[in-house]
Amino acid sequence: MTNKCFFCSFKSEPAFKDIDNLNKFLTMRGKIVNREQSYVCAKHQRKLTKEIKYARYLALIPYVSYQGMK
Repeated sequence: MTNKCFFCSFKSEPAFKDIDNLNKFLTMRGKIVNREQSYVCAKHQRKLTKEIKYARYLALIPYVSYQGMK
């Protein structure tokens, strides 16, 4: 496994509209994954965090997961 940044390798930037890619960097409970686990460079991790928080604000991504529901 290479430690290359996901966004650097695809030459893209995190965007709040791209929910499928943002969900890759969230845990099952909806927490943002840290840099050591996500293998994202510092520049893109800062941008990713802001975009996830903005997507949550726009209700594109839930703030919490629904653990009790089946």
